[in-house]
Amino acid sequence: MEPLWVVIAFLVGLAVKQLGLPAMVGFLGAGFVLSAMGVEPSDTLTYLADLGIYLLLFSIGLKLDLKGLARPEVWGVATVHMLATTVAVGGGVFALAWWGLGMFAELDVWTSLLVAFALSFSSTVFAVKVLEEKAEMRSRHGEQAIGVLIVQDLFAIVFLTVSLGKLPSPWALGLLALPLIRPALRLAMDRVGHGELLLLLGLVVVYSTTALFEAVSLKPDLGALVAGLLLGAHPRASELGKSLLGLKDLLLVAFFLTIGLNGLPGWEQLLVAAGLVALVPAKAALFFWVMTRFRLRARTALLSSLTLANASEFGLIVGALGASMGWISGEWLVVLAISVSLSFILAAPFNARAHRLNARFNAALQRFETDARLPNDQHIVLHRPARAVVVAMGRVGAAAYDALRADYGDDVIGLDADPAVVARHRDAGRQVVCGDATDPDFYERLRPDSDCELVLIALQNTPETVAITRLIRQNGFENHIVAMARFRDEIERLREAGVDNACYLHDEMGLGLASTALESRRPGGDRSARPEGAEASARAA
Repeated sequence: MEPLWVVIAFLVGLAVKQLGLPAMVGFLGAGFVLSAMGVEPSDTLTYLADLGIYLLLFSIGLKLDLKGLARPEVWGVATVHMLATTVAVGGGVFALAWWGLGMFAELDVWTSLLVAFALSFSSTVFAVKVLEEKAEMRSRHGEQAIGVLIVQDLFAIVFLTVSLGKLPSPWALGLLALPLIRPALRLAMDRVGHGELLLLLGLVVVYSTTALFEAVSLKPDLGALVAGLLLGAHPRASELGKSLLGLKDLLLVAFFLTIGLNGLPGWEQLLVAAGLVALVPAKAALFFWVMTRFRLRARTALLSSLTLANASEFGLIVGALGASMGWISGEWLVVLAISVSLSFILAAPFNARAHRLNARFNAALQRFETDARLPNDQHIVLHRPARAVVVAMGRVGAAAYDALRADYGDDVIGLDADPAVVARHRDAGRQVVCGDATDPDFYERLRPDSDCELVLIALQNTPETVAITRLIRQNGFENHIVAMARFRDEIERLREAGVDNACYLHDEMGLGLASTALESRRPGGDRSARPEGAEASARAA
C-alpha cells in the first residue's frame, strides 16, 4: 500500500496547493482519504513520522539560542498562555460535562483540564514549515514563536514523564557529560567534507542521541533537540541543516498522513472538534495580548501569534496518553486529531496573509503596545539618509553592498534581521541596521521625497521578495528596485510585483566569474583586482 500513500499524498497536496494553501494541509487531507479507504497506520509510516519529528527538532537545535529561552518574553509568554488556556478552556469543558452534554458527559474536572491542556499547545511542525516557506526563521517574530514552542515542548516532556509515573533512569545524569563529546563532533564536521558524508553524520548523531535518551527513559524528541545543540556552534551547522532540509520535509509528509489516519470522525465528534477549533482565534488573541504585556511590538506580537494559532501534535501525544491510561475514551483522541487538522486548515490562509493583515490593522494594534518596548524589538531608526539600500546581508548582499559603495560611498545602508550578522558587518566597517525585511516601518522612510535611488533585495526566497517589493511600492517608492530569482520562471512574477530588474542568480554568478577571469588576464591582474572589500564580504557572510 505504500506506493498508494505516496500517490494520494502527491495528488491531494497538489490540489490544495492550487487553492493557495500550504501542501501540508493536503497531506492531512490525504490521511483522511486513506482512512476512508480503510488504510491503517503501519509501523513503517509511524517510524518515518517519528524520524521526521526528530530531524525537525534537530534542525531547530542547530539554530537555537539557549540564552533566548531564558528571556521573560519567551518562557513567561509560554507559561502564562498555557496556564490561562488550560484553566479557561478546562472550565468551559467541565461546564458542558456538568450539563451532561453528549461526549462531554464522561469528563470530570481533571479530564476536562487534560483536554484543555492538550489544546493549549501550538504545533512546532506547522510553525516551522510556515516560517521556512516564508524564510522568516531568523526574523524577530520567528525567533519569538520558536522560543515559545520550545518551552511548550519542554512542558509536554515533563508532563508525559510525570504522568507515566516513570522517573528517568539514574543513568540519565550521565547525559550531563554530553558537552564533553563536542570536540570530537567538531572534528568529524571538519573532516566529512560537503557531500553525502555530512548528511550521514547528521543522521548518525540524531539516531545515537535519540536512542541514548530513550535508553534512560527520557523522550527521544528531547534527545534530537540536544543533538542539534551539540553541533549548533560549528561554522558548518547551517550547511548541515540545509542538507537535511529535503529529507526532513519528505519524512514530515508521513507525520501529516498519520494524523489523518487516526480515523474518520462521526458527526458528534466532528461538531465537537469544530467547536474546539472555533477557539483558535481566541488563542491567537490571548498570545497577542500576553506578548504586548511583555513589551513586544504589536507587529512582532501579531505575526508570532498567527504562527502559534493552531493545535499541536503534542496535544495528540497527551491525548493518546490519556486514552491509554483510561482517563478519556478513544473518541476524544479522534476529536483531538480532527481539531489539529482543522486548526491547520484555519491557520494556513491567515499565515499566508500575515503581513497584509499587519499592514491593514497595525495602526489599531499599536494601541496595545506598552510605553517602553524591549531593546531588541524597537522600531527601525535610520541615523542618516540612504541613496541605496541592500536588503538581506548574506553572501550576495555583502558583495552587492561593497560594489554599490564604489559608486555611492557611505550612502549605502544594509538591512538584516540577524543581530549576529549585523554585528559582523559593522565590525567590517559597513553601515547595517538590524530589522525585519518585511517591516513596513522601514519602508515608510523610502517615500518619493527621500534620497533613496535604489533598493537591492538580495533574498533567494521569491514569496518574501514579492512581499517586500509590494510593501515598498505601497509606500510610494517610485525609484529602482532590483531583485534576484533562483529559477527563470520566477522572474516574471517579480516584475509583476514591481521589481524593475529581476536577475537570474546563476547568470549573474557566471558573469561575475567571467569578469574575475578577464581581470586576472590583465597586466598585473591578481586577487587584489577584486572589488574593494570583497575579502571582508566573504568573512562577514
